[in-house]
Amino acid sequence: MQDNDSVIVINAGSSSIKFSMYSGPALDLTMRGKIENLYSGVARFIAQDAQDGVVGERHWRDGPLDHEGGMRFLIDFAQTHLDGHRVIAVGHRIVHGGQAHSGPQRLDAALVDELEKLVPLAPLHLPHNLAPVRSVMAMAPHVPQIGCFDTAFHVGQPAEAQEFALPSNITDLGVRRYGFHGLSYEYIASVLPQAEPGLGHARVVAAHLGNGASMCAMDAGRSVASTMGFTAVDGLPMGTRCGALDPGVVLYLMQELGMDVAAVQKLMYQQSGLLGVSGISSDMRTLEQSDDPRAKMAIDLMVYRIGRELGSLAAALGGIDALVFSGGIGENSVALRAAVCRDAAWLGVQLDAAANAAAAGRIARISKADSKVAVWVVPANEELMIARHALDVVEAA
Repeated sequence: MQDNDSVIVINAGSSSIKFSMYSGPALDLTMRGKIENLYSGVARFIAQDAQDGVVGERHWRDGPLDHEGGMRFLIDFAQTHLDGHRVIAVGHRIVHGGQAHSGPQRLDAALVDELEKLVPLAPLHLPHNLAPVRSVMAMAPHVPQIGCFDTAFHVGQPAEAQEFALPSNITDLGVRRYGFHGLSYEYIASVLPQAEPGLGHARVVAAHLGNGASMCAMDAGRSVASTMGFTAVDGLPMGTRCGALDPGVVLYLMQELGMDVAAVQKLMYQQSGLLGVSGISSDMRTLEQSDDPRAKMAIDLMVYRIGRELGSLAAALGGIDALVFSGGIGENSVALRAAVCRDAAWLGVQLDAAANAAAAGRIARISKADSKVAVWVVPANEELMIARHALDVVEAA
């Protein structure tokens, strides 16, 4: 890779498209930006350089903007703001890779058609992950595109961690635990040993806490167990997702309350979690500033469930050497980290309150020096992980 070569990373959600540009052999971040409020309201675009200086900004007030229109704008913007850089690959975050895709792959029309069949496994994510891929194929067909799967990091888990207690004819159809947020956990596994060399071979529980939330048990940097399963609605309560739910509740909703599949899906994915419990907001910052007892209940429930899953994952590892917080909530909520660590004192966690309060935007240890379990904050960087994978695939071709 030459100094003027660049990899562009696209991370598309249901109502936003985030992009980053990494350049040179060291994959230095040279530009990043996002388009927000797709399909509703006034869509807004902003791009910044590595020093956070604004290099582009726009609002769409003449009607809703969709993913295709957003990608068309981003491609045009990139072509006029490359500043001498040559795009050698575009990397995409693909939430679900199913059983067949256990590592980064070059995307073509046939593979995208194959991935479309997995949409029922990630209905709120996968269609929006794939839409930009088709857009780039149409508008810049000569540029290699690489798909990086959020499920791939968990593929090596033991069979007993992946299987449900269901008949084999159902399991054989691919009904199993996949796990998600793999790119985030893979990044954590790559940087922890740089921060503290002994953690390269340690038993680590990482918590990616954001609008989507999950936890992962890692032994020597490999996934052993995770809280998310067949879909990204399992495990912890999230911003609007319910997390783990007794399957009998779904039967009750349908049989006794007369809810159809679409209504149950909307309830579990969009109307539950922090939003559903509080009735106020899915945003942890809003809930932490609220005096409403329902807001406190939502936070307390999340803390409690994190604690229960922490115990479960520690058991899967046979002990724990380190706990890592990441994701928007994990990185920014001093109070939530303190509450989780307070409840984890039985594991040997001793929080350094001053270090916890000072941890912001950087990799930092927040436990006391004599804490049996080291506690770290590691800001999520799925985009850099995708850029690394994309470069590896292109250079191996």
